[in-house]
Amino acid sequence: MSRFSWKALAPLLVALLVALLPAPEGLAPHAWYFFAIFLGCVVGLIFEPLPGAVIGLIGVTLAALLAPWVLFSPEQMAAPGFNVPNSAFAWAVSGFNNSVVWLIFGAFMFALGYEKTGLGRRIALWLVKSMGRRTLTLGYAVMIADTILAPFTPSNTARSAGTIYPVLQNLPPLYDSQPNDPSMKRMGSFLMWTAIVSTCATSSLFLTAMAPNLLAVALAETATGVRIGWGQWFLAAAPAGVLLLLVVPLLCYWLCPPEVKSGSAVSDWAESELKALGRLTRNEVVLVGLVLMALMLWIFGGDVISASLVGLLVICAMLLLGVLSWNDILANKPAWNTFVWFATLVALAGGLSQVGFVGWFGNLVGARISHFDPLMAMLALTVIFYVLHYFFASITAHVTALLPVMLAAASGIPGLDMQMFILLLLPTLGFMGILTPYGTGPSPVYYGSGYLPGPLWWRLGAIFGLLFLLVWLAVGVPWLLLIL
Repeated sequence: MSRFSWKALAPLLVALLVALLPAPEGLAPHAWYFFAIFLGCVVGLIFEPLPGAVIGLIGVTLAALLAPWVLFSPEQMAAPGFNVPNSAFAWAVSGFNNSVVWLIFGAFMFALGYEKTGLGRRIALWLVKSMGRRTLTLGYAVMIADTILAPFTPSNTARSAGTIYPVLQNLPPLYDSQPNDPSMKRMGSFLMWTAIVSTCATSSLFLTAMAPNLLAVALAETATGVRIGWGQWFLAAAPAGVLLLLVVPLLCYWLCPPEVKSGSAVSDWAESELKALGRLTRNEVVLVGLVLMALMLWIFGGDVISASLVGLLVICAMLLLGVLSWNDILANKPAWNTFVWFATLVALAGGLSQVGFVGWFGNLVGARISHFDPLMAMLALTVIFYVLHYFFASITAHVTALLPVMLAAASGIPGLDMQMFILLLLPTLGFMGILTPYGTGPSPVYYGSGYLPGPLWWRLGAIFGLLFLLVWLAVGVPWLLLIL
């Protein structure tokens, strides 16, 4: 049987196997059957026999079709006026009514604006031109470029692999640093490692810097009722995140040292590329204004306008001002794919709470660790959540599989501050991407560049992964205790 066939059968086999097992004591049979479908979807997201959006769509459709047995209890269905088909459909499409899903879509349109106008490439080139005469400052230029793009690019793959990497790959050969060759140490390894480490740090610093952040916020709100906004996330993550960004290029310089320390070739090349681009275009200037407006509204306008509506407002402005056309939006397959994918995952994860699985699991785990100090329990769960990413090739799959479990476990611990736990747990999603060559979207691109061979990546990934976690706990925990 082909590899694809095994991957396609695995989700179905797991779901059937779990469904055939007797429901645990204290859990309703329909909740157990729903969990079986959910677990099958998680396995599908891990093996990816089909695109993630297709797996999510199949999952909600199957659960809605089997709603009398997996979604609703006999008591619900016996209630006067309760309509099973209509209620099942309303649940299946409930994820599309989630504000965070629309915020993701709006942020993808920001990224499209950066790409179409060429503003993202111009920013990267300008920084390389200004800071590229010394290798260390070139590393800081890479970090700054990622940081500027991060708040408005919810795909770190599009941001780092799609915008920054195409610029970077031209730089090492200027100093005769070639891929898959000992000369890669001259400059290429340092630059590529700095780029992937920087994007992992910025992915944790900003809520909108990585789509799984937004998915996690939506799932946490569905499971616990705790809502985390853009400004609240940034306030919580800023002390540790900014500190890490400031030291990351220097640490890369020490731990992955380039042999070439300075030179003018990189700066001269970037200057020639900028000359070819010409002056700032009208659309680039308009996009800068819209970006600044959105940032101000996200930070200061929460009492007046929701973050998701800011995204829709900017989309309308870009369409009216000609920065984007409707055909551009229709042709943006990653945005529509992510929109459907995350909407269905939000519905599926919300179903775990709706059928009572999360509450049951939380009480079960909470009873076993109820003697833990709440703060120590939060730290232990965060470390476990972080380290388990070694077993996932997708942060989205990691969030979908483990976040409901962690939230349920935390909810069963008396005295635990759920808001603090969520703000401690979720920002680790970006950091954990550095652990492996498959840990986050852009990782395979940099791994395949020929400048970061496997042994080097695994060694540096473990060092930087541990560093990220230690700084996050050492700085983030006292900060959260202070502001909450």
